[in-house]
This record gives sequence, structure tokens and C-alpha cells, in this order.
Amino acid sequence: MHQHRRRDRRPSARRDPRPADPPTSLPGLDLTGADVVIVGYFSAKQKDFALRMDAAAADLTARGARVVGRVVQRRGVSNGGMRRMTLPYSSRTLLSSGKTREVAALREESGADAVVFLNALTEHQRRVLTETFGCPAVSVSDQLGEP
Repeated sequence: MHQHRRRDRRPSARRDPRPADPPTSLPGLDLTGADVVIVGYFSAKQKDFALRMDAAAADLTARGARVVGRVVQRRGVSNGGMRRMTLPYSSRTLLSSGKTREVAALREESGADAVVFLNALTEHQRRVLTETFGCPAVSVSDQLGEP
């Protein structure tokens, strides 16, 4: 039995010799009046994920955004293993490939203007997700000024 997509499931250990890309304008994206989909990535140890999703939705709504969908990716609930629970499924997208397709379909179906992640995103993840979803993908910490 071969191990499938193992390389995609852990962070890259090699360092990229290229200089860092200049910051994009996405973190300062104004979501006032925008339809957004909220996405959260949580380990099985985090039992309060629903409360965190509700709080983020309330904060975004208070700032003028309209939440049109929510997606939760849980790690370690099944077939995860304790030592991999806090690692992202993919260093490129943070999510599993199936969950990424689910978010893209929900975004297209709802006509959302942006996808907002509860988790911090790297510049590379932001670029890949923006291209995949066809709309800006940003972190809630970028929008609300949280750490």
C-alpha cells in the first residue's frame, strides 16, 4: 500500500532561497458591505471552535460584512494521530484538498466577495487560496487586528 499525498500534509523543511514577495494589498481589504465565507481550521483538542466561529462572524458583521457561509476543518477527529493534530493538512492551502474544493464551491454558490480564515495565513497560502477561490482569501487577524 503506498502512502498518498504525504508530502502535502506537513510543512516544508527546506528554505526558499528566493526573496520574500512584497506584501499584497489583501490584508487591508475593506469588507464593508461584502459577502464573506468564514473558514476555521481546528484541532480535535479545541472544543470551543463553534464559539470562535460565532465570535468571528459577530465581529465581521459589526464591521459591515455579511456572513453567507461557514466551513470548519477539524484535524485529529478521525485518522489524524496525536502527533499531527496541530499541523496543517497542506502547507499550500492549510486545508485538505476536499475541504478546499468545498469552500470553493460554497464561495461560488453564494457569490461571496471574500473568504476569511480564522487562522493566520502565510503570503504563499494567501496567494494560492485567492487563486483557487477566485476571490480574496484573508485572515481574520488581518481584518480585525487580532494577533
